[in-house]
Amino acid sequence: MALVVAPIALVTGAACALFLWALDAVTQVRFAYPALLYGLPLGGVVIAYLYERHGKNSSRGNNLILEAIHRAQSENPDDDSSLVPRRMAPLILVTTLLTHLFGGSAGREGTAVQMGGSLAAGWSRLLRLQGRTKRLALLCGIAAGFGGVFGTPLAGAVFALEVLWHGRLETEETLLCLLAAMGSDWCAQALGAHHVHYAVMFPPTGAWLFDATLALKVAFAAVLFGLVARAFVELTGGIGHLFKARVSQPLLRPVIGGALLVALTALVGTRDYLGLSVLPGNPDSITLPSAFEAGGANAFSWVWKTIFTALTLGSGFKGGEVTPLFFIGATLGNTLSGPLHAPLSLLAAVGFVAVFAGASKTPLASTIMGIELFGAQGAPLFALACFIALWSSGERSIYQRPELRRGEEEREEEEISPPQMDTDVTTDGHRSRKRK
Repeated sequence: MALVVAPIALVTGAACALFLWALDAVTQVRFAYPALLYGLPLGGVVIAYLYERHGKNSSRGNNLILEAIHRAQSENPDDDSSLVPRRMAPLILVTTLLTHLFGGSAGREGTAVQMGGSLAAGWSRLLRLQGRTKRLALLCGIAAGFGGVFGTPLAGAVFALEVLWHGRLETEETLLCLLAAMGSDWCAQALGAHHVHYAVMFPPTGAWLFDATLALKVAFAAVLFGLVARAFVELTGGIGHLFKARVSQPLLRPVIGGALLVALTALVGTRDYLGLSVLPGNPDSITLPSAFEAGGANAFSWVWKTIFTALTLGSGFKGGEVTPLFFIGATLGNTLSGPLHAPLSLLAAVGFVAVFAGASKTPLASTIMGIELFGAQGAPLFALACFIALWSSGERSIYQRPELRRGEEEREEEEISPPQMDTDVTTDGHRSRKRK
């Protein structure tokens, strides 16, 4: 398996480094030329056209890769070698950069995971891998993409398994995914990729490790983090369904969504919620790093980022959900720290991972990510918050379990399609008509 995992790790790490560099570059271009925002509808048309003309089934994104893994491990997998097309990697890279260039609010995880999955699928076809070996290769692609883009290899390994198997981890799969994520992270950093560092002030260990009051505050905040995660998932899915139901032409969906984002930016009076919201457009910008500082967010920052991101992704622009979820959680933690009289940067860090845990249904990976990004001192509180947020966030996730996707698609088709009449033969031999 080393010959399978090593190339996936290195190539995905290089792709992540290229993506992170290009993402910073297009963000700086957007800052330098503010008028690019008004080209957002046009950029959306280009994105929709590329997927309509060349995308095949790539538009299903992360869920396509999860279904490919599900098929590979089934007893009678479908003979569909093009389930994850090679074109997915360049398509998602180019279209995500277009989204950020014109100001769409999106993240980077979806892009990295899809690049890793697509590259792993291509390598699997080249080596003619089947069954369990193919499944492991695809899992390693997900782990490499997540670990490489965030600089969190342990979380990347667990994420790849937890998002598919919901906590049922196997030793061999965990080890291979960890090697893939570590290799990708090493390669990305060797090629100059940089990650954001956050300053979190923890109270002295003796004062908080067994502090029941602080734990209760975190638990209460975690319930709110989970509810906000649920709202994000419901809103993003609802907007996407509304666009598909009301706008039959795919090319028009991002045009309408882009125009609404331009209008929403004018209404809010700030561009802080466009793009990734990590780099500052000006010294007073509200960003993900600023959420860890006093005055670095306002009471409605998390609300606006939720709306901007749901509208961006729901109308057909490309990118991920995870970095916006980090922003939403951190700014909400910043806001709650005052009323709860809790350490600001600590509650921002807890919100950072807890909202992601609730929206993705990956509490273990989120806890590990908190440890990797912020330090092991916060491990008990990260775990407490992530699992409570999971409980309060409901059942829906930003990722679809493969075995449930078909049922949801059938329900959508029933809602969108007009009722049809069928004729059935009743028990007495007469024909009757019924709606289906």
